[in-house]
Amino acid sequence: MAVQELTQDNFEATVTGNKMVIVDFWAPWCGPCRSFAPVFEAAAEQHPDVVFAKVNSDDEQALAGHFGIRSIPTLLLFREEIIVFMQAGALPASGLESVLTQAKALDMEQVRRDIATQQAQQQ
Repeated sequence: MAVQELTQDNFEATVTGNKMVIVDFWAPWCGPCRSFAPVFEAAAEQHPDVVFAKVNSDDEQALAGHFGIRSIPTLLLFREEIIVFMQAGALPASGLESVLTQAKALDMEQVRRDIATQQAQQQ
C-alpha cells in the first residue's frame, strides 16, 4: 500500500476512518527523515492492514504543534484513534516491525480501561 500524505484537511478523517494508522512527521531538509523513508515505505508494502502516512512538518506546522512534535522524524501510531506509540528518531526496519507487531497485539479494551483509570485519578 502506498504511503499517504496527510494535511490538516485529511488528518482526522484518516485516523478516525482506519483501525491502525502510523504517521511519520518529517521534513524535506532532514537527513535522518530521508534515510528512514525507504524503511517506512517497505513496511507499508508488508502491512496492507495498516495505513502508513507522512506529515511534512514544515508545511503542516499547526498539526505538528498539536502533537508536540519537537524533533523529526517522529512516529505516532494510532490504534482505534488512540495514540499507542510515539517516538522521536528514525527506527531500523526491525524496530519498526517490532512496534507494529506489539501494537497489533494490544488488548484495546484494556488500553481503554487503563486510560479511564488514569483520567479518573487526575480528577
